[in-house]
Amino acid sequence: MEFINKFLHGDCEDVLKKLSDNSIDLIFTSPPYADQRKNTYGGVSPDEYVDWFLPKASQFLRVLKPTGTFVLNIKERVFDGERHTYVIELILRMREQGWLWTEEFMWHKKNSYPGKWPNRFRDNWERLIQFNKAKEFHMYQEAVMVPVGEWAKDRLAKLSETDKTRDESKVGSGFGKNVSNWLGRKMVYPTNVLHMATECSNRNHSATFPIELPAWFIKLFTKPGDMVLDPFMGSGTTAFAAVQLGRNFVGIDINKEYIELARERTAQEQIRLPHIAEKRPSYSVRKLHTKNGAKAKR
Repeated sequence: MEFINKFLHGDCEDVLKKLSDNSIDLIFTSPPYADQRKNTYGGVSPDEYVDWFLPKASQFLRVLKPTGTFVLNIKERVFDGERHTYVIELILRMREQGWLWTEEFMWHKKNSYPGKWPNRFRDNWERLIQFNKAKEFHMYQEAVMVPVGEWAKDRLAKLSETDKTRDESKVGSGFGKNVSNWLGRKMVYPTNVLHMATECSNRNHSATFPIELPAWFIKLFTKPGDMVLDPFMGSGTTAFAAVQLGRNFVGIDINKEYIELARERTAQEQIRLPHIAEKRPSYSVRKLHTKNGAKAKR
């Protein structure tokens, strides 16, 4: 692939036409939100946002592998006194385009600054919407496991008879649990809420997210040597995370200054941390869940 580990200048809708079909393992990006970053990206009105984004999403769909994942970091903005519906409309239109709306994560910003507004509170979270081309895709859940937590000391110390079997939901939801399964475990699977601080320095970019954010999804949905694409690269945070984790990347941005910034930022990291050709087993969602003895997600 001639664009491997390269930053490409231009509108991603046009640049991506040069990439091969089914060549990307993960797309992780945060496009300009409606009416945001006008000086950099021109600013797209909320009413026009969906039509602006869909042709780009069509290219994302083409270059993404059937086993790949697209994670979109986006948030509705307040317009004329209410939350605009362009994100909801975008999800629905992307489903018509052929995408599966597989999951939604929430990024809780642990260090967001205080403020006061007349009719609402400060935003303290952002959406990370997961799309896929197929119901079975690569997902490496063990790579993002977390410590079991303090709750286990008291909760697992005295197990009832109900705790030792699959306890079905009392409201008939179909969900159940066997608490005894967690005896002796030090690591567990995380939730879909990510608690991460925002980037304290903006790195000369108007909307920099912390490197931990793309890194978490890169570990979850790719293995070393896989290809990560960020079509709205900005200061290069996604590429930087990919290099640190031994993945390949393609970065695209319409702003030349950001391209140079991202190139400089990752150059030394590429020298310091060469890619490691580490072999890891490949699991689809269904296989992975079957292995853990639970039902497939979908």
